[in-house]
Amino acid sequence: MLQSSHTTVVPKPPEEVFAFLADATNEQKWRSGVLDIAHESGEGVGARYRQGVKGPGGRRVAADFEFTAFEPPSRLAFTTVAGPVRPTGAFTLEPAEGGTRVTFSLQAEVTGLKKLVMGKAVAKTMDAEVRALDNVAAAMGA
Repeated sequence: MLQSSHTTVVPKPPEEVFAFLADATNEQKWRSGVLDIAHESGEGVGARYRQGVKGPGGRRVAADFEFTAFEPPSRLAFTTVAGPVRPTGAFTLEPAEGGTRVTFSLQAEVTGLKKLVMGKAVAKTMDAEVRALDNVAAAMGA
């Protein structure tokens, strides 16, 4: 299993950071690989988003996802339901001096031929995705 995680402090209260992350349409503001994103259905657990991300050669790759945990203001988790690699992920938020400590973690099961062909690229992309968390503060105007 491939895993990646990154933690940063956002100088905003946990409730504000959670609300920003829970509105996944904000992802284009802090994740450079998101080409398009739209709320498709639901609220809270079960909310679904249609998302296109940059794939090889810059082409659009479907990466639709659904929230699997929605626990304001401390935890938000999701599973990817479309695309060649379907990671699961979570945001864990906790109060910290000066704001909110946020940890973004991703896991993906990549096996067999897919691992041989795509394993290194997927690991590199996952590392870049979790490190994009550093952009949340600026995207929130902090």
